[in-house]
Amino acid sequence: MKISKNTAVTLSLRVSDANGRLIDDGKRPVAYLHGGYDNLFPVLEAALEGQEPGFQTTLALSAADAFGERDESLLQTMPKAEFPPGIKVGGQIERLDTQGEPRHFFVTKIKGPVVLLDGNHPLAGQALRFTLQVLAVREASEEEITHQHVHGEHGHHH
Repeated sequence: MKISKNTAVTLSLRVSDANGRLIDDGKRPVAYLHGGYDNLFPVLEAALEGQEPGFQTTLALSAADAFGERDESLLQTMPKAEFPPGIKVGGQIERLDTQGEPRHFFVTKIKGPVVLLDGNHPLAGQALRFTLQVLAVREASEEEITHQHVHGEHGHHH
């Protein structure tokens, strides 16, 4: 079966940075719903359109085509006294961004009475290299299409 809109696709997805440093070894398969559901970067999805199991490719994505450019306006501080207990550097908390929208922030540093937070994805601002192999393609179920993601093995679990 060929990859087309509303197919459930299972991939091996190996990711490295522009210098070849491995970020994800691709050993854990990833499943996504194909067809513009924002489950995969558009450049990767476009390269997979019409392909079949066994297809392999390597694509270099700019930061803008991957996790986006870094946005310095997403750096925040908060008083340590207001910081939830049990969260450490590297952890995440949800807060409102400058537009008042909820967003996940990564804790980057605890410095005296201040906690430094970053609302950027950790890979924002980086060009990345994706090595893809299509492992399986099947028709998506009506429920998967309604929910806009793949269920079951390698997909989303409710």
